[in-house]
Amino acid sequence: MGQAEVSNAILSCETLDIRVGSRTLVEGLKLQLSAGDFLAVLGPNGVGKTLTLHALAGLRPAPGANLRLGTEPLLQLDRRKVAARLGLLLQEHADAFPTTVLEMALLGRHTQLGFWQWERAADLASARKALAQMDLAGLEQRMAATLSGGERRRLALATLLVQDPQLFLLDEPMNHLDPWHRFTVLETFAKLATQGRAIVASLHDPSLAARYARSVLLLHGDGRWQYGPTQELLNIENLQQLYATPFRRFVAGDEEVFLPGPPA
Repeated sequence: MGQAEVSNAILSCETLDIRVGSRTLVEGLKLQLSAGDFLAVLGPNGVGKTLTLHALAGLRPAPGANLRLGTEPLLQLDRRKVAARLGLLLQEHADAFPTTVLEMALLGRHTQLGFWQWERAADLASARKALAQMDLAGLEQRMAATLSGGERRRLALATLLVQDPQLFLLDEPMNHLDPWHRFTVLETFAKLATQGRAIVASLHDPSLAARYARSVLLLHGDGRWQYGPTQELLNIENLQQLYATPFRRFVAGDEEVFLPGPPA
């Protein structure tokens, strides 16, 4: 990875290993994320998608890896500075204390505020805008704990939008979402990519990856990985090898749909 490439990257990694006990799930991962990138992470359960996102966020040890946020070593940065530039959506979220929907969304703004600084009118406007983007307008005074699973997921995404980082790491953002909200959520983040942000999302639907992602990372769970442009890597052969099940490909206009079938 050349110096010019690194200087233009929002996040880059080299020689990143993901291990659990004696198992090596990902070996020697090398990738670079720049403004405008939308990367979909695909693979069956248990191959290290969540652990990879946590490592890229600097939340787990990465011995021997070269992880950089911009040009700076990620693991040497103050976590508050990291949070101002990198946002992580966890796969599951537990509320630490009772909050309204609006209060929860405003928590994302604290990376932009000083210690003991109260939210300003602009922060409230940002929170309300993010809630509207996630189809939660009108629920601002509801207690977050009373929301449905899908509503709670969209609230977590809204909180991340309020955080307003350069890089979004989304761990299974489609959890609990109905089909309409799956598209509206991905449309929102795809638009952010066109505005200069970088998006990484672990997904279970190759068709959504084909529609929204510029590049894909295929994790096989035995150390092997494939990383490159979506149009090159997202095909029947790779998907069948990745998921150990047959796939069929359908094309309608410029849309690709990949449908799995039962194992032979």
